Amino acid sequence: MTGPRHADHPAQAEPLPQNPDSLEVAPGRARETIEGWLPELATEEELREALEKAFDYRGDVTVTTKDGKKLEGYIFDRVSGPTLASSFVRVLPKDSNQRQKIAYADIAALAFTGRDPAAGKSWEAWVRKYWEKKGSGESGLSLQPESLD
Repeated sequence: MTGPRHADHPAQAEPLPQNPDSLEVAPGRARETIEGWLPELATEEELREALEKAFDYRGDVTVTTKDGKKLEGYIFDRVSGPTLASSFVRVLPKDSNQRQKIAYADIAALAFTGRDPAAGKSWEAWVRKYWEKKGSGESGLSLQPESLD
């Protein structure tokens, strides 16, 4: 028994040249503007969702614990366990290098208080600004990215 031969396949038309601008492109992840947001934390689901967004956020977040203490800093890690008591975030405080660990169960409020240093600095926004400047005749343009500061 033999398999199909190449000669038995229907003739294939020569492939059309591809225009890269017309190819399907999967959209990137849309970023929400959450700077200044004070999420409602009425349910466990709302708390977990807000803490996931806080972990993805590139600015500082102020965490208020149930005993009234406030800690402003960057959330650099989180562990989401089966219960709020077994779940926690780790925060690098704004004014210290001593990392803090806070259980989800101890969190009363969150506030996205810090500026997001990369907001509006996507590749697409950078390219658009570059071409706008170039189109207006601005000189001294460079293909080097702007500083995030």
